[in-house]
Amino acid sequence: MRAPKRSSSPSPAGSYPISTGTLEVEADPYRENSWVLSVNGVPSSHLCLDDPLALEFEYMRWIAAALESYVPAHLDITRLRVTHLGGAGCSLARWCAARWPSSRNTVVEFDAQLAALVRELFDLPRAPQLKIRASEAREVIARARPASRDIVIRDVFAGARTPRHVCTAEFAKEVAASLSEAGLYVLNCGDHADLEGAAAEIATVGAVFPSVGVIADPPMLKGRRYGNIIILGAKRPLPGEGSPEAAQLMKSLLGGAVPARYVPGDQLPRRLRGGEVWHDEPASDDSGAEDA
Repeated sequence: MRAPKRSSSPSPAGSYPISTGTLEVEADPYRENSWVLSVNGVPSSHLCLDDPLALEFEYMRWIAAALESYVPAHLDITRLRVTHLGGAGCSLARWCAARWPSSRNTVVEFDAQLAALVRELFDLPRAPQLKIRASEAREVIARARPASRDIVIRDVFAGARTPRHVCTAEFAKEVAASLSEAGLYVLNCGDHADLEGAAAEIATVGAVFPSVGVIADPPMLKGRRYGNIIILGAKRPLPGEGSPEAAQLMKSLLGGAVPARYVPGDQLPRRLRGGEVWHDEPASDDSGAEDA
């Protein structure tokens, strides 16, 4: 077995000020030439510089498995257009660029200094294969041309929470409008054991997209702990219960260190059904008018 190549570049390890706080870059003690990026103390990305197809975070592996299942069946890999909402180290965008070299990936990162640092510290693919935009996720989606995206991946967090304004039905409608007729919306939802947030996000996506699916590990589906649930919203049918496509996706999901399940929307456990559909807050009346 050939030994991994060593980087001749200076080590990026260290602490860096960014617009929203601090970026910490630490060497992965278990993998040569690999780095863990933490934003304000929260691990946000893992980069293996020798292998862009290596994804260390399990939820990213689950997203990659979902893309491997959906993309060849419904989308043209020679002109794939992917928007990644939430950037950090651009791990998934790097994976997409390596998996489908003709793809065009746009990473939307709110923190401008973080976006610049990632470009400076790591050898990321260049535009048009991988572009980084320092902007706010909803603003970018709201301005997107209709049907200009094939995949939108939402991995936006402020600390351990996803901002509410990118979780609403109104935002999901904006995402749907930006997607092509076979488009796919992928959401990384972090939730606690009560799963109220995940149930609401599933209901919200289901109110906009005709096909919904969920990926998570069994303890998370049973509401036993805090963790990640991947929600899929598609304009074309996602794999159904008992289908060969679902079986193949399940096989991919069971191969990682944390085995996960794929569950079609109509097969979800009761605790993930019947959630509240989230909507934008009503605009406040700032006119200052008083009753006569």
